[in-house]
Amino acid sequence: MVKERKLIIAGNWKMNKTVAEALDLVNGLKRELAAVKEVDIVVCPPFTALSEVSKVVLDSNIRLGAQDMSQHIGGAYTGEIAAGMLKEFSVRYVILGHSERRQFNGETDALVATKAAAALGASLKPIICVGELLHQRESGQTEAVIEAQLEGSLKGLTKGQLEESIIAYEPVWAIGTGKVATPQQAQEVHAYIRRRLAIMFDESTARHVRIQYGGSVKSSNARELMSQPDVDGALVGGASLEVRGFSDIVKNSI
Repeated sequence: MVKERKLIIAGNWKMNKTVAEALDLVNGLKRELAAVKEVDIVVCPPFTALSEVSKVVLDSNIRLGAQDMSQHIGGAYTGEIAAGMLKEFSVRYVILGHSERRQFNGETDALVATKAAAALGASLKPIICVGELLHQRESGQTEAVIEAQLEGSLKGLTKGQLEESIIAYEPVWAIGTGKVATPQQAQEVHAYIRRRLAIMFDESTARHVRIQYGGSVKSSNARELMSQPDVDGALVGGASLEVRGFSDIVKNSI
């Protein structure tokens, strides 16, 4: 079920952009996308830029997200950022379980579930990432991997909490590899995710959950990807680092 409004997230700033660079980018997006009313737009700068970017987007149609957060609400956890700290900057969304966090920081499904519960407890909307590696796709394990990640990463969530969450499908094999998932491949996995959510929760809940696609989204493929029945938006990678590229993706999603 395609939602009436797509959700397009500039989520892959990663460890890029100084505060000044982030402000330049967001100001450019404000100018380019000021007239867009049909799409929900979110930017996820590094922690260091959240404070300044929050001031810029305050009076705009752009919402603020964070790239990660701690599962703890506070305490002796040096270097961690709690949900309450994000709320200070009017953050509304937070990316959890990104493939790079899973790969390079050893994040497990159980940890992602704990973080999701903490985010929801602070009235943040978690963007929960799932996706298979190249060897898993080539060996026919895509559905098994996605099922395990959904079961583990959503464990303990209620139906109401799931409806406040976003699922982002990231085919890890299509990120920075030169390989590109076709719109049909994206739709197949999105439809499978929705079927699994219906089994785990119920049909109504599954229909209400936004499922994002996050694998080499560009202005040239955004329109076809966003036209797929179960693709409710995009978690944009490298194209989110440049005003024109991201703006064109948003406009092509309408």
